[in-house]
Amino acid sequence: MKRHLVERAGAVNAHTHLYSGLVPLGMPAPFPRPATFLEILRHVWWRLDRALDQDTLRAAARYYVAHALLSGTTTIVDHHESPGLIAGSLDVLAAACDELGARALLCYGATERNGGRDEACAGLEECRRFCEAHKEGLVRGAIGLHASFTVSDATLLEAGDLARSLDVPVHVHVAEDVADVEDAKARGHESPLARLLAYDALPEGSLLAHGVHLTEAEVSTCESKGLWLVHNPRSNANNRVGYASALSVSSRVALGTDGFPADMEEELVVLRDEASRHGDVVATAEARLGTGRALAAEIFGKDAILSDRVWREESPEVLRGSLPRVVHVEVGGEPVVRDGALVRASITEIEAEARSSAARLWKKMEEIPCRS
Repeated sequence: MKRHLVERAGAVNAHTHLYSGLVPLGMPAPFPRPATFLEILRHVWWRLDRALDQDTLRAAARYYVAHALLSGTTTIVDHHESPGLIAGSLDVLAAACDELGARALLCYGATERNGGRDEACAGLEECRRFCEAHKEGLVRGAIGLHASFTVSDATLLEAGDLARSLDVPVHVHVAEDVADVEDAKARGHESPLARLLAYDALPEGSLLAHGVHLTEAEVSTCESKGLWLVHNPRSNANNRVGYASALSVSSRVALGTDGFPADMEEELVVLRDEASRHGDVVATAEARLGTGRALAAEIFGKDAILSDRVWREESPEVLRGSLPRVVHVEVGGEPVVRDGALVRASITEIEAEARSSAARLWKKMEEIPCRS
């Protein structure tokens, strides 16, 4: 049977966490099961990021990026945390992207949750160093903030000033859970967005992940200020934080996975289901997959994003009961996947390294206590 290949634009994952790349390889479930979003962070993700070292981070990034490319995702917008490995951590992620040929925007999510202002300053310094060294090419830098509820006013001010001085966006979690809203109100602000704006932490083009608990008026404010919002339906459903209904009033909403694998067609399936269940306009939600390319074009240039192409096998036989199979992928006009295989590396070797690293990471993670 002759293959029927359809050429499409490369997909964009507008918010994810490469450091979670090993999670599908047997990460132990927490016991007892976390009851709230903050418990999920403390019992799972804030233990995972503290357990990372250079080798496990490298394995996670290579595994995640490899499978992203094999699924037709050519651009990754990453938000990174590894408190035990701040300096140089973005270089580890960049090396994986460069090796395999992926386009990426990287940042370190500055936070004060482990080491106070010194930790936040180290995170922002890592962003500054990386941004200055990566002003062109497939991999670029941004300024990262974990979320406003884990940083002080001084860190917000510093992040915004730094981003403007480097002419790069800020990438931050905003109103993912009601806990973020409650924290902002306790600090004297109407909402997390109001606090970020009060301290001038969001230059034009900044990326706000989640926005589950933003109001329609706030989403409209984001659009008027040239900010991007990123919807992460799989993660939101998994963490039981709600559905981001208000995002429908903005056209500047892209699609991300928040650490889930970067198969954007799978994310789109979940988005359709979640939109339908919550009374959202499905067609409006579906457009977010394409809007991610507009976001990427602002960062890398329209011509660059147009040069990222994917060829999928979409014959009726292939489509029956499965998603279209990715056959070829080009990034920046260069082949990175041919006949369903990576061009620049062996997926067998990458997966073997990932399995070995995952076993070490889970053991180390179990030794790290939860923090209140």
